[in-house]
Amino acid sequence: MNKFTVALAGNPNCGKTSIFNELTKSHQHVGNWPGKTVEKKEGAFEHKGKQVTVVDLPGTYSLSAFSIEEIIARDFIINENPDVVVAVLDSTNLERNLYLAVQILELGAKLIVVLNMTDLAEANGIKIDMGKMSSALQASIVKTIANRSLGITELKDAILDCMDQEER
Repeated sequence: MNKFTVALAGNPNCGKTSIFNELTKSHQHVGNWPGKTVEKKEGAFEHKGKQVTVVDLPGTYSLSAFSIEEIIARDFIINENPDVVVAVLDSTNLERNLYLAVQILELGAKLIVVLNMTDLAEANGIKIDMGKMSSALQASIVKTIANRSLGITELKDAILDCMDQEER
């Protein structure tokens, strides 16, 4: 299989749409006012000969299905069964952001965690043990600084590695 679907999930203002734009070379507007990111956006990229469709789900804090954003994100993960879900986390606010990542795992989705805004976390003295986090979540962890295009190639590699493991 050389074609995969990846869903991007994350809290509002975590840099998820910036990651989407970097992956797909799109120019989606970043904003979180009512109705702005309620519909999912799709884009694609090719990496190492593999085609990857990326779906940018609405920003949401959980998958509890109380808001339209939560319903869209949850239903896409359950019904469309993407090959992998990339949970984009704001590294400066992990406690709140990890809640969504754990809910994604509970749905049985294959997960990659992106620690975005790692420069801000480090500037605030936040140290993240990526090995311990990866072990606890049983997921690959990738550090990014999306607004400076850092870590995007590593994320693409992690997506393909995740797919290669699934094919074995």
